[in-house]
Amino acid sequence: MNITVAQLIAAGVGPAQARTFVDPLNAAMDRFDIVTAPRIAAFLGQCMVESGNLVHTEEGLYYRDASRLALIFPSAFRTAAEAAPYTKSPQKLGARIYAGRNGNGDEASGDGWTYRGRGLLQLTGRANYADAAVGLARPYLEQPELVAQPADACLTAAWYWHVHKLNALAEANALDEITRAINGKAMLEAGLRRQYTREALLALA
Repeated sequence: MNITVAQLIAAGVGPAQARTFVDPLNAAMDRFDIVTAPRIAAFLGQCMVESGNLVHTEEGLYYRDASRLALIFPSAFRTAAEAAPYTKSPQKLGARIYAGRNGNGDEASGDGWTYRGRGLLQLTGRANYADAAVGLARPYLEQPELVAQPADACLTAAWYWHVHKLNALAEANALDEITRAINGKAMLEAGLRRQYTREALLALA
């Protein structure tokens, strides 16, 4: 089955985003067999949380408050004073917080900024971009900004879903396990992800 603009709106997506994403979403979901109501609803629920209801396809890294930075990224900053030079500087911050992670080089390489979170499920890190590039035959390492465009934002999300075998978890209604596969131990907004999934299921009914 495919999702319609009206169903996306009923699930909580804004009208403009629904019109922009309906075709790329359906193409990506068809490609990776996200075609039953439980699969579509769970996929959409996760994508909506990760992208702010399909509004943001690129990670925002602009922070004004050093204390908040230290709180959010404790592995990168031990104190607010240490975080202060990275406020109001998204490029510098991205290079720091993602250095040496997910296949990225050190802070000086700038990989953390270049391969920051993009797409509906926030593909992050050189290694993940490289895997998606191979899996989808797309030039993501050379042109990482492609992942923020609607077609590739949807395609990389559906590819990640497929690679992590999340269709089976969706059919089993194992929503927290899906959240763990996407968000890791943090399980951020797990309740909201369940809520969005339920609302999407109602919209698809």
